[in-house]
Formats: sequence, structure tokens, C-alpha cells
Amino acid sequence: MATNQPKRGSENDDCSFLPLVHDIIKCMDKDSQDVHQELVKFKTRIQEAREQIGAMSGIDRSLSEQQHELETLREQVRTKNQLLQKYKSLCMFEVPKAS
Repeated sequence: MATNQPKRGSENDDCSFLPLVHDIIKCMDKDSQDVHQELVKFKTRIQEAREQIGAMSGIDRSLSEQQHELETLREQVRTKNQLLQKYKSLCMFEVPKAS
């Protein structure tokens, strides 16, 4: 199953809003005119977070659909593990000796 997931760079990995809020509060404490600039940065970061959330795979499916898919995938893993153990126990694979 292939999914289209956006590549995550160091810029996209930062999901913390706290530094931005801290900068806004510092500007407010200093009565600085930079408050508006900091608020714009904050609004931009919130919009970026919304876009990232909207681009996540599976976000459009309900919880029950996601749980059903998870159970299906777990069952596939169990089946494949059982087959792997079965084939290992058949000893059909000859391991070449290092010479």
C-alpha cells in the first residue's frame, strides 16, 4: 500500500508554537512595535500547521475505518510471520559455509 506523504525537512519538523508565543509576549512587555510582525509569524505558522494536518494520509477517514485498517494490517503481519516460521522450519534453505 503506497501512501503519498510529504517529505519532512527540518523546517516542517518544528511544531512548537511556544517560542513564537514567547516572542510575542516579550514584544508586548517592551511595548515594541514588532508585536504585529510577531503576530503575523504566529498566524503563518498556524496556517502551515493546518496545511500539514490536512495533507496527512488517513485524516479523511473515520476512527472506525482507521481501526479496521489497522486490524487488517496486523492480521496480515501475523499471517506473514506464521508463513515465515513455517518456511524456516522446512529447512529448505541451504546456508553456504564460508570457506
